[in-house]
Order: sequence, then C-alpha cells, then structure tokens
Amino acid sequence: MSLLEHTLEELHTMLVNKETTAEEIMTAVFARISETEDKIGAFITITEEEALLKAREMDEAGIDPDDLLSGLPIGIKDNIITEGTLTTAASRILEDFVPIYDATVSKKIKEAGMISVGKLNMDEFAMGGSTETSYFKLTRNPWNLEKVPGGSSGGSAAAVASGQVPVALGTDTGGSIRQPAAFNGIVGMKPTYGRVSRFGLIAFGSSLDQIGPFSRTVKDNALVLNAISGADPADSMSAQQEVPDFTAGIEKGVKGMKIGVPKEYMSEGLQPGVKEAVLKAVETYRSLGAIVEEVSLPHSQYGIAAYYIIASSEASSNLQRFDGIRYGYRAEGAESLDELYIKTRSEGFGDEVKRRIMLGTFSLSSGYYDAHFKKAAKVRTLIRQDFEKVFDSYDLILGPTATTTAFDIGGKVKDPVAMYLADILTVPVNLAGVPAISIPCGFSEGMPVGLQLIGKHFDEQTIYRAAYAFEQATDFHKERPNL
Repeated sequence: MSLLEHTLEELHTMLVNKETTAEEIMTAVFARISETEDKIGAFITITEEEALLKAREMDEAGIDPDDLLSGLPIGIKDNIITEGTLTTAASRILEDFVPIYDATVSKKIKEAGMISVGKLNMDEFAMGGSTETSYFKLTRNPWNLEKVPGGSSGGSAAAVASGQVPVALGTDTGGSIRQPAAFNGIVGMKPTYGRVSRFGLIAFGSSLDQIGPFSRTVKDNALVLNAISGADPADSMSAQQEVPDFTAGIEKGVKGMKIGVPKEYMSEGLQPGVKEAVLKAVETYRSLGAIVEEVSLPHSQYGIAAYYIIASSEASSNLQRFDGIRYGYRAEGAESLDELYIKTRSEGFGDEVKRRIMLGTFSLSSGYYDAHFKKAAKVRTLIRQDFEKVFDSYDLILGPTATTTAFDIGGKVKDPVAMYLADILTVPVNLAGVPAISIPCGFSEGMPVGLQLIGKHFDEQTIYRAAYAFEQATDFHKERPNL
C-alpha cells in the first residue's frame, strides 16, 4: 500500500510510532507528482526543496502526538496568498507576483504543522468551471484525460484525485470546490460564508468567496476544516462564531435525520446516470434510518441570473487594483497613463475575465443599477429565504452536485452561457451563504457523480455526519482513477 493511500489520521499514527518520517511522506508526494504531473497538469508552482527542508526540520524536532496534522502535505490553490511563493491566480497579470505575507489560511496551515508542496492550477481569477481559462496550462481529469477536471479549483481536485496530495485547499464562489470534487470523485466542502477567513484570498466576488478543503475521505476533510476555521480581525466578514471539532459526533449516523430533496434539483436537464446515482443515494439514506422527502426551492431557477450579475459586479470592482502601476504585469510601450492602463489590462487579462468585468461594470452603471444589480440582490434574499423555510423542518438538503459528469475539454469553453448554466445546482448555496459538501455517490458512463449535501448556517457538523454515514455504507470513495 502506497504511503499516499493512508488517511491523515493513519499517517499521523505512523509518524508518532516512527513507522515513517515526514521526509519519507514528502518524498513519496514528489515522486507521485513527478510520475503523474505531465498527464494531469495540476500544479503551477512546485515547492519541493522548501517542503523537504521543512519536513527534515520537523523530523529532527519530533512530531507532536497531539498535533494531528503536523508533518503532513497539502496543496494550495494559486489564488491564496503564500509568503515567498509565486501566487498568480492563473493570470498573466500576476505571472511574477511573489507575496511578502501569508493569507490567514496559509498561516493556519503552517501553525497546524502542515507543509505546502506547491500552488495548484485554476481558472483565471477563479472565473470558469473547467480550469481551461488558466493562462499557464491545461489541467486534465485523472479519470479521463480528455475530460475537464471542473473548475475553478480544478488543479486542487485533480491533485487529490490522482494521489499527488492527500488534501488541498480550494475556493468556492459559485461551486468551484463542489463541482470539481464531483467531477473527480472526491470530497469537497464549501463552508458557511464567514466560517473561514478570506484575508489573503485574491478576491473574485467578496460576498460569495469561501475557502474550503478537498480530500479523499470525509473525516480528512473535517480535520482540515478544523485547522483553517475561525474568526479573524483581518476579515471584516469573518464570523465571530465558535469553531466546534467537526469530527466530534461524526460517527453518530443519520437515524431520524430529516433530509429534503428539492424537486427543482431533480427535474429535466439531469444526465440520466447522474439522476440514477442520486436516487440510489436517497435509498441508501433511507436504509440508514433517515427520513427523506421532496421539498421545494422555488426561486433557485433564478440563481444563475442573480449570481452572474452579483459576482461579476463584485469582480469588476475587485479587479480595478490590477492596473500595472503597483505590482504585477505592466505593458510595454505606453505613452500615457490611460494607455498604460488599457494596454496592461488588455494584455494581462484573459477573455473570460474581461467578459465578467464588462458584465459587472454594465450592471453597476448609472441607469442600469436598479434594473440589474439591485434586482439580483432582491432575488438573492428570496433564495436565502427558500433555504431558511426548508431548514425550519429539515436537517439537510440533498441533491446532485452537477447536472452532468465531467464534460470534454473544449466542450463548453467557447460557449459562456452553457458554461454558466452548468453551475445551476451550486450557485444558490453561495447566494444563501450556507455550507455544502460534495461526496462521491456513483458513476455514469465511467465518470464520477457527486452528491451535494447542504446544511444550515454554521452547521457543518451535521453535513459531515451525514456524509460520513453515506461513505461508510458505500465504497465509492475507495475507487481510484487508473493513471
């Protein structure tokens, strides 16, 4: 059995018992990256020298038995600031940006003793659902190299699914953790908005962005969320909420739990194999003692329209700072300040980023604000109220993570509307700010299918409990792509 097949808890026990060392684990990670990276293309930057040095230092100091994540490897999405390590957000405009500070989550990962092995590929500025808008490279799905890994956190998901790293951090603005987790047959959690600090995250949509973990098992995921959660004075939207141990009570099961299945999530447009896998998952939950009933989220049909107005408006504001003056790419040959701005942003941003800046700027412009942004904000409130109404009577909401399995590379990237509509089942969660997880629940035409579990605000514990019960009752999490 490969070292990288073990869970985080198993690796920790091996380290404490001196059955392996942090350096041996890191060596195995970089051997696996070397073996698979040419096929997958998950990493933008690999920090082998620094990681091995840190692992040796930790071995010499000794692994603390109480520090469960100490000496273990993690990959980090490339829109999360890391001191001294190139951080690009997969954009030409930041192709040589080396930060001088750490994001709060980067700091927390270090405090937990985890060792970053590199920065992972993504859609440029997290704008996309396939990791095809990256300026640097194409990431492929380990289950089928002709398919996308999903996005925008496609590099994070592909790295975990292919066994390059046991866990990774991603970000989710409209489904960018859950959809790639579904496409790659792994676990991906978008926590409640405010549960994890956004300080040091290169912003896309500030009222929607949330950092969360990818893993191969539910418990590993909960352990990483333990490490990165918590209030942060550096993030004004960080919740002053106590952080529980997300693994506590994870084994209690789902007997008596009430789960709602929105009829809108199971309607036309679902790939038949996806629908079949989700309906089988419903029967699994019933067999475990859960009460599963149909519910309604009537305003979810307006989620895509509202989301792309709100997210693009926030993006157009957030991306004003990339002007070629203070940091990042600067165009050559400009003869005036206006020309420098125009040339830098024209050359530095890709087509999808430009599209969203224009859409957002239009939505916020005088004469259109009330018709677009203000109306989208009202729809957002209705969507949130839909969730609250269901959660008055139910513990969780269940449905597919995506309408299809991973699509072909090049299949949707030239059709923005088709790409946007692929997020129809994930964006309402971000608009409402509630937590949700994607776990593997089957296969359709040889590709993984994701099951989405949505919970109440700050109730990640119940989500993990239900996800763990399903994982223990099935073997989908044990399946591996053949590389």
